[in-house]
Amino acid sequence: MTVIYEINTAVWLRELSDRYGRPVTLGEVPGEVWDEIARPGIDTVWLMGVWERSPAGLRIALRDEGLLRSFREALPDVTEADLTGSPYCVRDYAVDASLGGPEGLAAARAALAARGLRLILDYVPNHVAPDHPWLTERPGCLIGGTREDLARAPEAYIASGGGIFARGRDPYFPAWPDVVQLNAFSDELRTAAVDTLLSIGDQADGVRCDMAMLLMNDVFAKTWGDRAGRQPAEDFWPAVIPRVRERHPDLLFVAEAYWDLEWALQQQGFDHCYDKRLYDRLLHEDAGSLRTHLRADLAHQRGLVRFLENHDEPRAAATLPGARGRAAAVAVATLPGATLWHEGQFEGRRVRPPVFLARRPPEPVDESLRAFYGGLLKAAATVRRGEWRPLTPTGWPDNDTHRHLLAWTWTHPDARHLVVVNDSDRPAQARLPLGWDDLRGRAHRLTDLLSGRTYDREGDELADQGLFVALDAWQTHVLSLSA
Repeated sequence: MTVIYEINTAVWLRELSDRYGRPVTLGEVPGEVWDEIARPGIDTVWLMGVWERSPAGLRIALRDEGLLRSFREALPDVTEADLTGSPYCVRDYAVDASLGGPEGLAAARAALAARGLRLILDYVPNHVAPDHPWLTERPGCLIGGTREDLARAPEAYIASGGGIFARGRDPYFPAWPDVVQLNAFSDELRTAAVDTLLSIGDQADGVRCDMAMLLMNDVFAKTWGDRAGRQPAEDFWPAVIPRVRERHPDLLFVAEAYWDLEWALQQQGFDHCYDKRLYDRLLHEDAGSLRTHLRADLAHQRGLVRFLENHDEPRAAATLPGARGRAAAVAVATLPGATLWHEGQFEGRRVRPPVFLARRPPEPVDESLRAFYGGLLKAAATVRRGEWRPLTPTGWPDNDTHRHLLAWTWTHPDARHLVVVNDSDRPAQARLPLGWDDLRGRAHRLTDLLSGRTYDREGDELADQGLFVALDAWQTHVLSLSA
């Protein structure tokens, strides 16, 4: 199962340059650093932000007081040299020369492949930078405007490249000031999107598509109405993805997706879509809500990306501190589907730098958390094999704490595993019906892969009554069963 490790490329290379006392680009990353990344349990690396960034977009951003304030909050001593522009304001899908250019990326991909790791890169389908070549060379790919539009709504339109174009947006928020809107209904744009994705597929093993749901016909029509022209009969992604897969049949497509559109995007060709609903439930809801979420169709769940943080979300160490964060990490690491980890998460970083920054503040490493994640990655790689099945904990008339527990099994011909998470701030007890029908007549040992503790139980009890578990607040079991 796919396990992705996201790296903020500009920040990471800046810190490697400081660490080694020399400029380090993608083609010059020491082998020992790639070895550190290629830890057991990770099979895919997402180098976020490798494409050429927009000087015009940066100039616009530097006039935005809200953005400037966010830079100072994350990095109090920020200087102009720390500002590189947004990696999602793409001027050209060519690897930025400051990061090592195409040759550097090719060397990085080869280094990852030598360690059994795939590489995925970003694709931003909804918008481009105001100095992107398409504004002059292929204006038919964009949503155009008029001088009247610009005069009436300068916050929503921009004069650039000799024309007037709509600024990029989604249907629920004001326009983003530094980007220009592409037209998902344009045949010319769809052809250009195929060409761009083919180029990315030549350089990587997968693509993470930013805000992928914005290009869906229904969403795009709601956002742009008549401005986009006639709505095509075929949706954007079904028109694009199969044409890319003709040349790159194994290219991994990952969608950043919201608004409960994950299943629809899976049907339109994506291998995996963000599970933002699980993230929100872990932060704000209880175990009952999570159990409901995990009753979804298994094929759908296999196509989700579970995460606790990424470059758009606050750091997990800040939102889910201590034992609660570890419990949530055990959950996301052992569920079906893809898992996304974020560079710095294992070390307990708490500051999320805006993506415009190439530097972040120093923070102390939480060594106990790093050790925990090291053990969890290995355990999850062992556990997630075979058939996954959610369990329903049962309790007693005078003790309903079982409702705080989450539990599931993984059953493989040569291994059986059980995961239990107390998703609450109080102790909880339950019986767990394991669903393994051949346990009778002999003793069994349950070994916790994270703590090393062992528990001996009789098979008849496990088969008839289920496994009794008692966990303190936010505690977990990742158990391996052996006879």
